[in-house]
Amino acid sequence: MRLWYQSLTRPDAWPAYNAALRRLLDAAAEPGTIIDVHGIEARGGIGDQYRYLEFIETIEVLENVRRAEAEGYDAVLLGNIADPGLQQARELATIPVLGLCETVTHLACMMGARFGIVASNDKHRVKVEENIAAYGLRSRLVASGRMRVERLVDLDLGFREAVARDDLLARFTAAAAEVSAAGAEVVIPAVGVVMTLVAEAGINRLPDGAIVPNGVAALVKAGEMAVRLRALQGGHFTSRRLTYARPPEVQMEELTRAYGGIYPRGQED
Repeated sequence: MRLWYQSLTRPDAWPAYNAALRRLLDAAAEPGTIIDVHGIEARGGIGDQYRYLEFIETIEVLENVRRAEAEGYDAVLLGNIADPGLQQARELATIPVLGLCETVTHLACMMGARFGIVASNDKHRVKVEENIAAYGLRSRLVASGRMRVERLVDLDLGFREAVARDDLLARFTAAAAEVSAAGAEVVIPAVGVVMTLVAEAGINRLPDGAIVPNGVAALVKAGEMAVRLRALQGGHFTSRRLTYARPPEVQMEELTRAYGGIYPRGQED
């Protein structure tokens, strides 16, 4: 099984994080699962908390979804808490496409009746809350906290310097304690980089018993499950009714003339 893990980080701006992410993915994967990590290389990769910048990076994400399918990958994992381009990618691809936010929030609902999030800052927090509402889980979200990290690339220091790591973990645990005190039974680190930092530190439970899910590992396991389940369901995973419906074949020639190579042709899912 081959999984394409799509990060929204520029590799040369996040070297220590990417090394830690590689360790986490390798630990989560089943024997025989190959996970290739791809970041943002064309434009951006350091400020996706801002909507315009995320939009710019999402173009490359969707191009990479097409590339993953063309190169024979079995699924695409969007390893960013904003789930950039998730709906568009599902419409585009015939292989399963899973998002980090959607995956970990649904997992949280299986781990507890109420969950909370800890984002990096207020800008990030609002976007994650919007995603949760779009996924129909707003009633399960009881509290949102933030770590007050405004410059996202500063998070990379947590994988390189002990002082920075301890400071970031202290910020997370303080915010997580407040979220748990507000009634959350599961507290999600709502930044992919922080998920990795927290997981490497071995933090999977708060002193009061609230669970801290390893969202990156959850995304890997969900990806493996989606691939296996698709095979058991006759090659069908993504519904083509309504939301993820693709243009009818009779329109493809016209659309291709107007947009260029868009949807993969001659493939069923």
